[in-house]
Amino acid sequence: MSATDQVRSLLDELMGAARDGGEKRIEFDDPRVCKSFLLDCCPHEILAGTRMDLGECPYSHEVGLKSDYRREAAKRPYYYEIDALRHLESFISESNRRTEHAKAKLKETQEELTEEAAVQVEKINKLSEEIGTTLAKAEQKGHEGHVEESLELMKRVEELNAEKAKHEADLRNAIPVSTYQQQKLRVCDVCSAYLGVHDNDRRLADHFGGKLHLGFITIREKLEALRKYVEENDLVRKQREDASLPRREPRRDSRDRERERDRSRDWDRDRDRSREHRRRRSRSRSHSRSRRHDRHHRSNGSRRHRDDSRERRHRQKSSRSYDD
Repeated sequence: MSATDQVRSLLDELMGAARDGGEKRIEFDDPRVCKSFLLDCCPHEILAGTRMDLGECPYSHEVGLKSDYRREAAKRPYYYEIDALRHLESFISESNRRTEHAKAKLKETQEELTEEAAVQVEKINKLSEEIGTTLAKAEQKGHEGHVEESLELMKRVEELNAEKAKHEADLRNAIPVSTYQQQKLRVCDVCSAYLGVHDNDRRLADHFGGKLHLGFITIREKLEALRKYVEENDLVRKQREDASLPRREPRRDSRDRERERDRSRDWDRDRDRSREHRRRRSRSRSHSRSRRHDRHHRSNGSRRHRDDSRERRHRQKSSRSYDD
């Protein structure tokens, strides 16, 4: 991933999927979105780039949706923990079946061990795992600059190696050489990978500190954390009760709500301007009618006055003519 892509991904995660102001193609509560991804526990993402890469998740992994979900989940529950729990339970159940199948297949290719030899093999396996894990921690402490802690862990690795060598000697004495040579593999209970019983420290550290093994540890820890959270918060019952309530109005993005408020304010302003315009027009028409009425009244009065004047002059003229 380029530096530009990393910055874009970080901005999406911090600010949400609609940070550019455009319309989002998808929202976090869409059925096409991976709910395990929103909770940082999708196996497709955790195991990407390992020998057990699952490929692209069939559900959307748009980074910005995580921020959207966290913001909205703070307001009300969405119960995605239940979806993620079921997803991880199914995945780990399949992984455990794969581990048991690998063990059974391995057992078919190996001769039966005596009870004493079986005990030694079990001890060697446990010591090998502890050696690999301790060595990986020692290297990490060294990289972090914690020299004394790193040296203490390396000292512990030496002690474990000595104990392992003793059990390997006991194993050789407990079974024939030909059978001993066949007991070279075992199956990792965490990630189902094959391990050599007699692998050296470097190979063990590479496995137990590798991305595949640590990825499976992360998934298993996430599963236990989700299981505890769902149980302690009684989410299954609460989800069932919420489902029986009337359906909520579909969730709207804060940008959508802001746009709706803007449209409402614009509509109010337009309505007020329209009312004011109508009032002004009404006052103008009333004033015009009043002026026309006054002019009509004055005009009628003037005509009556002229008619009266003509009538008086006519009578006066008639009166003079009669006198003559």
